[in-house]
Amino acid sequence: MLVPPWVQRCEGGGRQSDVMAAPSPAKSIGDPGITPLSPTHTQKDAEQNEPATHTFVVVVAIDFGTTSSGYAYAFTKEPECIHTMRRWEGGDPGVSNQKTPTTILLSPDRKFHSFGYAARDFYHDLDPTESKQWLYLEKFKMKLHTTANLSIDTDLHAANGKKVKALDIFAYALAFFKEQALKELSDQAGAEFDNADVRWVITVPAIWKMPAKQFMREAAYKAGLATRDNPDQLIIALEPEAASIYCRKLRLHQMVDLGEKTSINGYSPTENVGAGMTQGDRYVVVDCGGGTVDLTVHQIRMPEGHLKELYKASGGPYGSIGIDYEFEKLLCKIFGQDFIDQFKIKRPAAWVDLMIAFESRKRAAAPDRTNPLNINLPFSFIDYYKKFRGHSVEHALRKSNVDFVKWSSQGMLRMSPDAMNALFKPTIDHIIQHLHELFGRPEVTDIKFLFLVGGFAESPLLQKAVQDMLQGRSRVIIPHDVGLTILKGAVLFGLDPSVIRVRRSPLTYGVGVLNRFVEGKHPPEKMLVKDGTRWCTDVFDTFIVADQSVALGETVKRSYTPARPSQQVIVIHVYCSEKESVGFISDAGVRKCGTLRLDVSGTESPAARREIQTLMQFGDTEIRAMAVDVATSRSVKASIDFLGQ
Repeated sequence: MLVPPWVQRCEGGGRQSDVMAAPSPAKSIGDPGITPLSPTHTQKDAEQNEPATHTFVVVVAIDFGTTSSGYAYAFTKEPECIHTMRRWEGGDPGVSNQKTPTTILLSPDRKFHSFGYAARDFYHDLDPTESKQWLYLEKFKMKLHTTANLSIDTDLHAANGKKVKALDIFAYALAFFKEQALKELSDQAGAEFDNADVRWVITVPAIWKMPAKQFMREAAYKAGLATRDNPDQLIIALEPEAASIYCRKLRLHQMVDLGEKTSINGYSPTENVGAGMTQGDRYVVVDCGGGTVDLTVHQIRMPEGHLKELYKASGGPYGSIGIDYEFEKLLCKIFGQDFIDQFKIKRPAAWVDLMIAFESRKRAAAPDRTNPLNINLPFSFIDYYKKFRGHSVEHALRKSNVDFVKWSSQGMLRMSPDAMNALFKPTIDHIIQHLHELFGRPEVTDIKFLFLVGGFAESPLLQKAVQDMLQGRSRVIIPHDVGLTILKGAVLFGLDPSVIRVRRSPLTYGVGVLNRFVEGKHPPEKMLVKDGTRWCTDVFDTFIVADQSVALGETVKRSYTPARPSQQVIVIHVYCSEKESVGFISDAGVRKCGTLRLDVSGTESPAARREIQTLMQFGDTEIRAMAVDVATSRSVKASIDFLGQ
């Protein structure tokens, strides 16, 4: 890593380097010139750093999933007792309904109507002419992962093709859970439960970038879970971290060891995993959800059982909805893309029906299955196809070259187990490939356990693939209530967010600064002459490096000075890169990813040069910034924005 000449690790305050000698000239590249003063990298005691927090009565965690969602809670006085939400009305045959589908319905005038099973069932019962006017959305969470330049104004498409603001949809969904949870808590307490007594936790994939995490926070503010003035009432939890916190507490009777394929017997059921998780144990959590697969590598540090991340979170969009897309591709192959596209728009409710029918058969897929799987085709599919093509569905199946899918006289698609397994293959191959790469890394050795969690972890096909890949190198463990693992872990995290003491930064972060121009070291095209002094522009001042260990409460300190005494706001562009070593903000792979805003109005000071000291924290699930005016010791409003607001 290139260390600029002024980076002295001056813990005591140290000598201010020579950069200060000249005021900061404006930069040629549009960014205001930033002249850093005395940077330090300090690690404070976590205690000092904890602000006096409001004491919450209860922690409510919301697992906002791609395919299904739910909430759970625990009272701070009884942290061991985690309550999962009440049973939902609705529900599908063969699917345990502890969680509800992540589906939302808005009325034709775009008002919130219903969520989950209720939304799905109501939409399904609408007359086709009417249903075209209603806005139905599902699997929309993935949009936050796949949108490259996510902003507050990002749109989503409803089933009828109409556009809606993503922020509104996420806020409606979170408001729904807030209302449900508060209602359940009020019923339990026998009196109105106050939102101020709740600490909210929302789970997101660990591989999400900062804009997506911030987007969730903005939606939560809009839904009234917390406010900008009291941001600590809401914690963003990372899904595999939550799973990890839960898994390390597992007792033997609460899980299945795939090596033994039965609940483990022969030990007393109060012991932890195997002979227990002990000091220094390393384990991998593979969180297989609907949209993403997230992998984290943790090590337990005794005696308190704090967790340390050994390698930055990795994964990708390899969730179980990949199998739905493969099924859709298969239908396009048989019936034609033009027909499927039309059918989805013209009969959106019937399309949803077809995917529900597929879902229950998808869950029946297994490596040793020999009998075919039947998928009900909705009547309107058969009917509409005949109108569209002028021949029958049966004819299309006979004519298509798809071997393993036949037509049964009961009006069903008959899929051989091989055909079904083929739909799983691309998604499972991605996951296995990723595990191969992870286990090939030097940091990832001596892994004692691999925990398979998330809804997709229930798939016997995935379980077998993971076991075959590991060949006994680690024990593969699946918690019994695998779909609720993240939810329960998120509650535990909300009760004690300091349980994860060390994380790894997913990216390299920094800002562009001006340094004294050094002949032979700096490229001539970066030279800027101002008042007779030669400066080098675009120098990348590194805050933190990709995959660097960061302890909770550790801060990166930088001092900045307003260009003009009258300046009210200092805006500093933050850059990031996947690379570990970055020299200039103009290097390949470096992109502007956020802005640091220091509101210095109202802190005018008699000092000739005002020094604003900024503290940034990278050891938490979100990046935070704080600032102080050194001359007056007054705190300065600092915010870091990744959504380009």
